[in-house]
Parts: sequence; C-alpha cells; structure tokens
Amino acid sequence: MLETSARLLRLLSLLQARRDWTGAELADRLGVGLRTVRRDVGRLRELGYPVDAVPGAAGGYRLGVGAALPPLLLDDEEAVAVAISLRMAATGSVAGLEEGAVRALAKLQQLLPSRLRHRMEAFRAATVPLPGSAGPEVGADLLAAVAAACRDRRRVRLRYRGRDGVTAREVEPHRLVHTPRRWYLVAWDVAKDDWRTFRVDRIEEPLGSPGARFTPRPPPEEGTAAYVSHGITSAPYAHQARILFHAPLEAVAPRTSPGAGRLEAVDAHTCLFTAGSNSLHELAVHVAVKGFDFEVLDPPELVPVLREVRDRLDRAVTKSAEGSD
Repeated sequence: MLETSARLLRLLSLLQARRDWTGAELADRLGVGLRTVRRDVGRLRELGYPVDAVPGAAGGYRLGVGAALPPLLLDDEEAVAVAISLRMAATGSVAGLEEGAVRALAKLQQLLPSRLRHRMEAFRAATVPLPGSAGPEVGADLLAAVAAACRDRRRVRLRYRGRDGVTAREVEPHRLVHTPRRWYLVAWDVAKDDWRTFRVDRIEEPLGSPGARFTPRPPPEEGTAAYVSHGITSAPYAHQARILFHAPLEAVAPRTSPGAGRLEAVDAHTCLFTAGSNSLHELAVHVAVKGFDFEVLDPPELVPVLREVRDRLDRAVTKSAEGSD
C-alpha cells in the first residue's frame, strides 16, 4: 500500500511538472507497465484530480483544470522559492496581488517542515523593504490574461492608451517582459504588420476575448529582451545616442541596466552603449559618470554639451580649491 501511495505522489508530481506526457514516458519514469499507469491515473481521478487523456497515435495524459485546486507537490527548493516570491509579491507592483500573496504565504508557512520554516524566518528577519518610487500598478487579472494569450497563441484585441489617445489594436502576443518598475508586452501588431512593444499598464481592462489561434512568427532578430530595451530606452526620446566605451562589456555592464540603455560588445576591449533622452545634458552626465573613457558616435550635438559640462566641472573644482585655502 505504501509503495502504491508513493507512486501516486510521484505520478502527480510528474503531471504537475510538464503539460503533456505519453503513457510510455510515465511508465518509464515510474518503473512500471502501461497497465499500472492507467490504474494509477484512475486512482488520481477518484481522488479528484482531473487527469485528461490526450488523443493521438502515441496517447498520453495531462493534468486538466478541475472545479477545485488540487494540492501541489513541491520539493524543498521549490517551496522556499515560492515562499520568497510570495513575500516579495506582497509589496510588489501588481495591483490586487498583495492580499492574496499574504494569505497564500500564511498557508504555505503552516505546511512547511521545521527546517524550511527556519530558512524562511531567517529571510524575513534579515530583510527590510526600502520604500522608493514605484512604477504604475498592473492588474493581476490583466497580466494573467495576457500571459494566457501568449501561451495559447491566440490573437487579442487591445484598447491601448498611446500618444494618440485610446486606439483599438489587434495583436499576436509573444512575450511579457518586465523591469523593476514596468511590465511590457511584445506582440505582432496585425495592422502595422510589425513587432510592437506595449506598456501593460496602458492596456485598458478588461482584455478582449481570445481570438483565433495564430502560428508563431520568428521573434525580433535582436532577441525579445534587447528589442524591448531598445524600444524603451531610445525610440521614444528626442535624442538617440551611440557611445563607444573603451572598456570590455563585462566591466561596463554592472554600471548600467536594460532600462537605461542597450549595451553590446564590439570586441574584447570596447562595447557600444545605445540610449535615448530628451535632454543632451542629462545624457552627457549619465555617460560621463560611468567611469570609463568613451567617444561619441552619435549625435554630434552631444560633443559641445560634453565640453560645456567639462568647463563647468573645471570651474567648480577651481572654486572649491580656492575656498579650501
């Protein structure tokens, strides 16, 4: 009996870990025959777990959607990761998630064995949230709906608040990308016949009903994250700059972020920084304080601004030195 119960728990864990399994794959993982797999699936169904049969030549199984949420099986690392994520979500930027995260965390902590509760208590005691400038909140239901459309590859009609007011957009959602302050949707805009980046907080709720399925397109050539980085750090601004740092990428990268600009290696000793700003003065200071030698490739108007900033700093140093005498 114990062996059967342990096998059922292992079977449930496998079904939760991956969407689709063939009967042969499950039998191989469990070390049993196909007939035993079918019996164990039947036992899970009797216990209330909605295990669906997958049609096809190979056949198979998947954990379906039931009327109630069945218990999850988590190993130690997964349980700690979930607990830490819930604690962070309780103070995050997803609207409406805080209360649910706190309730879920309380339930999880009650079930954790003592060795894991001690780890979580140490994390709680050792961390203090630092209030800062938060980005716009995004509804948890909206994020879930967008993520489901990405997963299921279904077209979606958006009501999007852009520069020209609220417009209707039909898109093929590809991926959600987030920075510490904002969430973005990368999607193929059907009318524009091109990739576009949408700020999720500017998508009006509720999201339109899922539309027809679509065949995924090749993602942007530079990669999804790089595409978003370029879109939010350069395209919306009056000035776009290309700065060549005379330092390797691994030295400059810790002093910048994807939200500030796009950084890419040129060779082993230099890297290219692409960023945008509505102020050449802010751009000049931002680049100068990184602490590396550099040259301006674009725009040429940035060079006299750098000279102006240099002269102002020289005057400040001279006056400061005279005042200290």
